[in-house]
Amino acid sequence: MALLPSLLTALVVFSYGPGASLSCDLPPNHVLLSRENLVLLSRMSRISPSLCLEDRKDFRFPRATVDGSQGREAQAISVLHELLQQTFNLLLTEHSAAAWNTTLLDQLCGALHRQLGALDTCLVREMGEEGSALAMQGPTLALKRYFQGIRLYLKEKKYSDCAWEVVRVEIMRAFSSTRLLHKRLINKERDLRSP
Repeated sequence: MALLPSLLTALVVFSYGPGASLSCDLPPNHVLLSRENLVLLSRMSRISPSLCLEDRKDFRFPRATVDGSQGREAQAISVLHELLQQTFNLLLTEHSAAAWNTTLLDQLCGALHRQLGALDTCLVREMGEEGSALAMQGPTLALKRYFQGIRLYLKEKKYSDCAWEVVRVEIMRAFSSTRLLHKRLINKERDLRSP
């Protein structure tokens, strides 16, 4: 459990430190990390989702935000970054640590941290100093509202095991819906590197 605060500290240091160069080099294993996230999330299940049918909720994942990012690299990177950052923040709460196996939770946070680090570099390159920041507000704002709805739901349900199970399944759906976006960014990166 002590790993979680150190991961957060490392994320802050890497986000603001000189480590961010102006090249968008997503590691080849970026898509593998996305798959690893899904595997870890599926392993984190502590109760059967069928026991939580009464707690189900449509959080209204902003699918148009993800689908609308398909053609614009800067927006796609921004959307993926916001999804991973909001998930990371949600998982760093004391309530999530009480709900799930801390070993799996630490592994998932570590994978998210690695992906965020790679995307931080890309965001700096794609957005420049401040150029595209305003253009990114719409998509990232939609994701922030989506996660705010998840946080309110958890609070209303008093962070019950079923509430966390519903949220776990929802995050898996959100991650699954961005897999094509991940692959497109990796393929575009490969295309730029090949002669």
